[in-house]
Amino acid sequence: MSDDLDDLAADLAEFDALEKPVKRSAIEERVIAGFEEIQRFFEREGHAPLRGEDKDIFERLYAVRLERLASNPEYRFLLEPLDTNGLLSMSAEPPNDEAEIDLDDLAADLADIEGDGGDITTLRHVRPAAEKKAAEEIANRKTCDDFDRFRPLFEKVQGDLDVGLRMARPFERKSEIEPGRFFILKGQKAYVADKEEEFLNDQGTKDARLRVIFDNGTESNLLMRSLQRALTDDDAGRRITDPTAGPLFSDAAADGDQASGIIYVLRSKSDLPIVAENRELLHKIGVTGGSVEKRIASAKLDPTFLMADVEIVTTYELYNISRIRLENLLHRVFERARLDIQIKDRFGHLVTPREWFLVPLFAIDEAVERIRDGSIRGVSYDPEQACLSSG
Repeated sequence: MSDDLDDLAADLAEFDALEKPVKRSAIEERVIAGFEEIQRFFEREGHAPLRGEDKDIFERLYAVRLERLASNPEYRFLLEPLDTNGLLSMSAEPPNDEAEIDLDDLAADLADIEGDGGDITTLRHVRPAAEKKAAEEIANRKTCDDFDRFRPLFEKVQGDLDVGLRMARPFERKSEIEPGRFFILKGQKAYVADKEEEFLNDQGTKDARLRVIFDNGTESNLLMRSLQRALTDDDAGRRITDPTAGPLFSDAAADGDQASGIIYVLRSKSDLPIVAENRELLHKIGVTGGSVEKRIASAKLDPTFLMADVEIVTTYELYNISRIRLENLLHRVFERARLDIQIKDRFGHLVTPREWFLVPLFAIDEAVERIRDGSIRGVSYDPEQACLSSG
């Protein structure tokens, strides 16, 4: 038995000594550490690092590093046993000197780094070159010599925003940038006046040179992708919707329209002298998000309805518009004809109704039509002339 154990011990003798670690030079250790960073990038992103101005600066640095490691026979021999993902084969061709990234430019991009100079992913506040280029294009403006052509457009858009015909919505990267579209960038309205023929940029993405007019009387001939990046990076970046996105008033909704309420015009059946004397002229103008019939069901218990039943004179159905803003606009137009009255509620408390106006129905119809065609800006009701007027 002892002999058998001796034989077994002899057979295992060659495994008794621990394998001595391979001693590597400082350069080799740095090469391996740098390659391991690239491997971690691959495992995290699912692809080898790529060049391109639209790429993160870390990815661009990794791409340059991988190309140089793959093109150096000594480093390649060192790393191939560790290359479980075949990254060296993905960059088998040596880098093209004519397309070589300017490492001085990259170093300038890294001027405001934080960290101790270790793993390059410890860098902070570093912007891709494409983002910096976009910012430069946005900032590079000149005076718009023919701004008088565009001033009325900006005034019209502001009027549409005021009455709810247009909306300012957060900019999404998928939003189309085309001539005639309005955006808000850094607090200024921007109008795309012209767009040159599209082309493929260095990243294989469609791009085009634009003429963009700003509401402060300046303009910029920037690239479409630069404007897109700037709007995306601006937390307050907005696209201004097209007023033709849906009907303002309609008897029926078109596909894709979102119902937003009903304007109603009512007459009171109250026996109050001021009401009885002006019954055909006195109208309540309001907006509801639900049924008008339900809204007025308890009118005689509600001081806003003059504690009396009412009759529905007319209604206008709303789509794709803020009913609250529209109601405020109508009340502003007829402010000078607002009924000044106080009435007691069921508990004897005095209430001042604010939605009753001494105004003929035809004037309300005209105001609604002016909102529909966008000509309501600056218009108000003149009680002495009993009509709408500008100024």
